[in-house]
Parts: sequence; C-alpha cells; structure tokens
Amino acid sequence: MSLSTHVLDTATGLPAAGVAVTLERRTDQGTWQQVGGGETGEDGRIADLLGAAPTASGHHRLTFDTGTYLGDDAFYHEVTVTFVVADPAQHHHVPLLLSPYGYTTYRGS
Repeated sequence: MSLSTHVLDTATGLPAAGVAVTLERRTDQGTWQQVGGGETGEDGRIADLLGAAPTASGHHRLTFDTGTYLGDDAFYHEVTVTFVVADPAQHHHVPLLLSPYGYTTYRGS
C-alpha cells in the first residue's frame, strides 16, 4: 500500500505547510498502532506516509495536528480521518481541505 495526503488551507487558498500527520492501523486486538506519519512540506503534501512500514489491509486513521497550524483560535485543533484499506496493492490518497472553522476530506487519486 502507498498512502499520501495533501492539506490545503481554504481560508488562504494556499497549501498548509508544517502540519504534522500521524498514521495508525487498528490491530487485531482493536488497539491503534502507529505505522507512519510525517509533516506537510511547502506544497502541503506528504508523498509517502508509510515509509518502510509493511502494507496491510484493514482500518487505518490519519490524525492531522491542525491546532498547531491554525493557532489557538481555531475551532478544530485535531482532525482524525478513519478509513478502510480493502486492497493494499492500490495507492490511497487522503486530501484534507482545512479552514479555522471547518474541514472536508475525500478519497483522492
């Protein structure tokens, strides 16, 4: 599985640089284990969230540290997106469109 993300600040119309992102996978015991992550670059992207981690199907979640990026006045200080990987051979892209008072996400390509 390959996994990427792209964070765009819809309030400014610019990429959101410096957003820390954590990737976790749910274990068979139902707990969450960190398997990857990174920080968005100047273009708002992280091209490879997994690094050398093994690929696996199942439930995954991305947690975006939006509070550090948006500041104390932001309504959402953390955004967590939980998704299911059915086919680990496919590439998965999870964009986040972000503003101080809202966000949206979708499965990208």
